[in-house]
Amino acid sequence: MIDISTLALFSAASLALTVTPGPDMLLIASRSISQGRRAGFASLAGIQLGTYCHALAAALGLSQLFVVMPLAYDAVRVMGAAYLLYLAWKTLRSGGSLQASAGLAPVAVGRIFRQGLWTNILNPKMALFVLALFPQFINPQAGSVVVQMLVLATVLNLVGLAVNGGVIMLVSGMKSRFAGRRINARWPNYLLSGVFAALACKLLLSSRQS
Repeated sequence: MIDISTLALFSAASLALTVTPGPDMLLIASRSISQGRRAGFASLAGIQLGTYCHALAAALGLSQLFVVMPLAYDAVRVMGAAYLLYLAWKTLRSGGSLQASAGLAPVAVGRIFRQGLWTNILNPKMALFVLALFPQFINPQAGSVVVQMLVLATVLNLVGLAVNGGVIMLVSGMKSRFAGRRINARWPNYLLSGVFAALACKLLLSSRQS
């Protein structure tokens, strides 16, 4: 099993990485602003399950495919970007009413969870991140590598829950502040759709080195 000092060091590294604003935090915050804290936590849960998937893939050597096969990396990158653009289009079309109370049409929590999950899984840069960081804290003599990878993923997710949970609680109240203002009737649609589109463009324009 991983010793306490290694877990403490990994926790510090995870905190430094998590507090730095990135695509996951942006997606979670926009979900929370547009649809409330329940949607924010559902999106976070999906993303964190995706982290476990990447950790398991790295432990089994599947993530190594992105290193040795550039076409595999590019294929997943394009699929991820296409999925994000699809979400942007669907979000923009939803909530068509222009009444003052309008905004995003209600979306099932399970659907938001799945969107968070697939957004994370279809991001090959997350796979490379796990492949680059986690092995530095793995000791092959300390037991099952798969178990150690999942333990590290749990630590990363707990840190992410604390940081992103705070973000969700902080920004989720912004929706109610703008409620009832006609000029903001469709702003949740534009916000979330813009975030999906921006993440898609970032993924399309990124490379394995960036």
